[in-house]
Amino acid sequence: QVQLVESGGGLVQPAGVLRLSCAAFVITFSKFYMGRVRQAPGKGLEWVSSIYSDDSNTDYADSVKGRFTISRDNAKNTLSLQMNSLKSEDTAVYYCAKVAYYSVTAGYGMDYWGKGTLVTVSS
Repeated sequence: QVQLVESGGGLVQPAGVLRLSCAAFVITFSKFYMGRVRQAPGKGLEWVSSIYSDDSNTDYADSVKGRFTISRDNAKNTLSLQMNSLKSEDTAVYYCAKVAYYSVTAGYGMDYWGKGTLVTVSS
């Protein structure tokens, strides 16, 4: 069983910064391909970013590229998302998730999810 617990959400002003954390309660975290997915109010799920198990490669949605940075600390079993230059359209529940697969046609598929943390960008 994989337990993922997010923290760090909250209210931030436009152009502000926020850092989300995800603690993984599983021994094999260092072997997992991890990612972040968000869901804006009234909208569907949107993949945000992913990071290889050994931190050798990262990937970002065009909507956040250049503003968000995903990272991990395998020694501490943690996944982080640094969010800069936040916009109102970044308002969403952000989920930490384990990547189950990736394909060019289907995109990313996740098999374990945290409960999410709400980020609200508003003045």
